[in-house]
Amino acid sequence: MGSMVVFSNVSKRYVGGIVALDSLSFSLEEGEFLFLTGPSGAGKTTVLRLMLAEERPTSGQIIVARRNLGALRESAIPFLRRNMGVIFQDFRLIESRTAFENIAVTLEVLALPQREIRTRVGQVMEVLGISRLADHRPPMLSGGEQQRVAIARAIVNDPPLIIADEPTGNLDPLLAVEVMNLLMDCHRRGTTLLVATHDLALMNRYRARCLGLERGVLVEETITGGDGEVA
Repeated sequence: MGSMVVFSNVSKRYVGGIVALDSLSFSLEEGEFLFLTGPSGAGKTTVLRLMLAEERPTSGQIIVARRNLGALRESAIPFLRRNMGVIFQDFRLIESRTAFENIAVTLEVLALPQREIRTRVGQVMEVLGISRLADHRPPMLSGGEQQRVAIARAIVNDPPLIIADEPTGNLDPLLAVEVMNLLMDCHRRGTTLLVATHDLALMNRYRARCLGLERGVLVEETITGGDGEVA
């Protein structure tokens, strides 16, 4: 076992002197479950964008799945992302494609046979209770349904690392627990899981390491609760 993600003195500054991250250092071990928390503007989303190489740090080093992102060529970024399941706060579903097609995109880039793609997508939709939505396009879906499609797309490839940005933000409490339990199922199978959230009630249900950010600085490291859930 080694580190899946390492941030070493990472800073991110934007034009105008805005400091999103200030010398942030932390590591996420393979198979670990980590909550990233803090108020709006704390830097949570910036951490995720840097991990995805959507942005580059102003200074410091980031290693994801043993790859130094600073040395990563632009052409290698898609390969990096194939090893991650990402659940964005704004879903990022393709509106012109059906729910089934949105989920299948993850597998199509791997050039899997169509039969295998149909089987895998069908299975994950069944697990998430969205089989009936297969032919629906995102504008026809509720927020909760879109969230489930986004989660299906993230987990269909069984990636070694799942990153989730406020994955329960648009869901009612019951559905939020259901979604977290699905992510926990992935974690139990060995997936490394990082969840950015400010939902304290949700965090208290699960046992995990929790990093608290404030204005781009790591201010707290704790272990959250858990009612029988073990990280």
